[in-house]
Amino acid sequence: MRNIKYVGCDDADLDLFESQYALPEGMCYNSYVVLGEAEVAVMDAMDARCCEQWLKNVEEALDGRTPGYLVCQHMEPDHSGAMGAFLKKYPEATVLCSKQAVVMMNQFGIEAKNVQVVAEGQSIDLGGLTLHFIAAPMVHWPEVIMTYCPEEEVLFSADGFGKFGVYHADEDDWACEARRYYFNIVGKYGIQVSNVLKKLADKPVATIAPLHGPVLEGEKKDEALRLYTIWSAYGIETEGVLVAYASIHGNTRRVAEKIAELLKQKNAGKVAITDLSRDDMAEAIEDAFRMDKLVLCCATYDGDIFPPMHMFLHKLRLKGYQNRRVALVENGSWAPQANRVMREMLSGCKNVEIVEPSLTVRGALKQEQMNDLEAVIDALLA
Repeated sequence: MRNIKYVGCDDADLDLFESQYALPEGMCYNSYVVLGEAEVAVMDAMDARCCEQWLKNVEEALDGRTPGYLVCQHMEPDHSGAMGAFLKKYPEATVLCSKQAVVMMNQFGIEAKNVQVVAEGQSIDLGGLTLHFIAAPMVHWPEVIMTYCPEEEVLFSADGFGKFGVYHADEDDWACEARRYYFNIVGKYGIQVSNVLKKLADKPVATIAPLHGPVLEGEKKDEALRLYTIWSAYGIETEGVLVAYASIHGNTRRVAEKIAELLKQKNAGKVAITDLSRDDMAEAIEDAFRMDKLVLCCATYDGDIFPPMHMFLHKLRLKGYQNRRVALVENGSWAPQANRVMREMLSGCKNVEIVEPSLTVRGALKQEQMNDLEAVIDALLA
């Protein structure tokens, strides 16, 4: 990016993104300065937590020039939190944003002297560099736009193609935290992501510059586009099975562990197992979308299901879980209800096949139930 400078900031101390997703390596907020011959545009603001450092980065990149534009691609506070401070420092800058973003600016109490609404297909000439705007509603907010600079073949992708972590976190493994980010942040809106990918199909893209995570070029960019094509279509990235369990005293856990063992023996592809009471829920969601099969093992609780499983299924529905095969195993000492409740919760998911038979365990798994357990696994793998 010869005429584009990175001015983003790391927030290594942030523990939760959106107050719910664990950040073992913090988070980065990306911003870019586009240096045209006639005008300068700053691509997106910053979380208020990093405002002071961001303004210093912008000033250094400007090298005495004054920004003519602040492009607001996304109004979520982790990107708009420092807009007010920027506009106080550069009051003559024109904010370029979607029509709906103007409404949100008022909602967040951001005052701008100059605002210009940009829509699908409109462009701004900076002198030697052009910013071409692409409407990207519901990726993952309704006001989102993306921006393409044809001279540099750069796509400024808003929250698309982002990942958890500071800028240089996991440099050799973009997909792991990008996958967890996608399915938990953007995943519900696969159709909208797919629509944007179609708009980009005839545009040469050498660089993807997202609002979170590293700038993507070369093979990493190609792999990101390949994975987004799969993810946005709710396709299968990895042939395999996630075994997700919610166990109160350990008996249901032992059933789940036995299932995982048998799946590996039957060469079921990648097999992952997650304790919904203790493991990161966002990673469980990620694995459920990554693989083509799911086994749910749950204890009955108060005539319903154990709450960690309820939260897991609620989030799967919320994020648009679909096109998968699911096997059910319940545990209940006197009135097993988990399979019924899990079946009901999955009923609203598109193209989710619940295989038969299911299995009921009463307390500990008995040796005489092993054939029944294998029947469940065989049905899932059929």
